[in-house]
Amino acid sequence: MKHPFDEAVALQSNGEHRFVGATAPAYANMVGPFGGVTAATALGAVLQHPALLGEPVALTVNYATALADGPFDVTARPARTNRSTQHWVVEIVQAGETVLTATALTAARRETWGVDELAAPDMPTPEAVGKPNMAAAVEWVKRYDIRITEGAIPTAWDGSGDASRSTLWMRDEPARALDFCSLAAMADVFYPRVWLRRATRVPAGTVSMTVYFHAGSGQLAEVGTGWLLGQAQAQAFRNGFFDQTAQVWSEAGQLLATTHQVVYYKE
Repeated sequence: MKHPFDEAVALQSNGEHRFVGATAPAYANMVGPFGGVTAATALGAVLQHPALLGEPVALTVNYATALADGPFDVTARPARTNRSTQHWVVEIVQAGETVLTATALTAARRETWGVDELAAPDMPTPEAVGKPNMAAAVEWVKRYDIRITEGAIPTAWDGSGDASRSTLWMRDEPARALDFCSLAAMADVFYPRVWLRRATRVPAGTVSMTVYFHAGSGQLAEVGTGWLLGQAQAQAFRNGFFDQTAQVWSEAGQLLATTHQVVYYKE
């Protein structure tokens, strides 16, 4: 039986550089599907392409509009291939309209000196937290076991917020071995920082998100179905947009990915 995530990101080849897919009710958001699974779908088209060179290093997705429930078309084209790097252009189209544009960088990774400059924060273990504690107000949240240790969604929307940082544990529900697509999706599990900073629930949605992958497939395989540790914080809220930076570590403390996104919000 397929994992719900694999069903959600499944694509069928439909000619040179072209694929077809469909939205999955299991990952429904307030409007359209969860943005993380849409980003994962765009990345999946690159990873499924027969001309692929290497593994993902960076992915940038721009959400032109929310997908409607139903089928969509994906094009993934290698714009340039060098000796060890490859640059990709991706587009998702639905009913003749562009709903997402993306670029990706893949590369043939090689062994070099390396170090994680940014250490994982100290926080209680997932077992100490005890159970998922992010309210499942939309369907996609049920697809993850999320245990917030700092910066939970406010329980009182009274405008009293004074910080935007959240730390949490997360993994697929049911458990699933980590890969690049699921890592890209989990880079987007953090709820809008404006809700926490203002303790005011305003409409908000990601406009653009970039994920940098610091781990190769071998390191992701070592994580398996284990926990990931995430931390997210905003830098500025102004003129209807805020940015959010986040980091994702393995339970062993290895930095797997960093991400930055720009989010639209209403007053």
